[in-house]
Amino acid sequence: MAETERKRPRLKDLPGGQVTELIVIVITALAIALAVQWLLVKPYRIPSGSMEPTLDVGQRVLVNRLSHRLGADPQVGDIVTFHPPAGADETPPRCGVQQADDQPCPAPTPEQSKQTFIKRVVGVGGDRISVRDGHVVRNGKLQSEAFIAPCAGGQGCDLPRAITVPRGYVFCMGDNRGASDDGRFWGPVPVDWVIGEAFATYWPPKRIGTL
Repeated sequence: MAETERKRPRLKDLPGGQVTELIVIVITALAIALAVQWLLVKPYRIPSGSMEPTLDVGQRVLVNRLSHRLGADPQVGDIVTFHPPAGADETPPRCGVQQADDQPCPAPTPEQSKQTFIKRVVGVGGDRISVRDGHVVRNGKLQSEAFIAPCAGGQGCDLPRAITVPRGYVFCMGDNRGASDDGRFWGPVPVDWVIGEAFATYWPPKRIGTL
């Protein structure tokens, strides 16, 4: 009579198997969570008031990383996370070229900062951008921006001499136009430096919703 085939032991059948099985499950779950964060969605905390009143300090948002990895370019109106040029790290911020007093910064420094910023895209490659009383003038047309905080005469509120956003770049500004360190001072951002689009806010609970 043929010998009965021995069954292969399962993790939980081994000495300490239930503990081992639990450890494997936890490690697998963590690996999946890290993969999802790296490839698909990543949470971010808003560090400053530059996006008020849309996003408050300490608010948390979810950023879609996948669409950008698949080649989708940011569009005007998108709220994006990105690495700014190294000039944004300096005090005051530094433009990559000589900047006239009455114009936004036309070109960034060539180095990428390690910081992560979150701002709104107000111009894409080929757009002509200037600023009037804190509002964007895009290709000669004053934009309707009911979501911004008034500029109130702060630095960068009026920059009437237009610049052209280079192809392959985006121009980003904070919604709090009188208190935002943004592209007006350090220039357009290469699309390759964009991490992804913020699409929802999940904290605090009273602010849960889409963007």
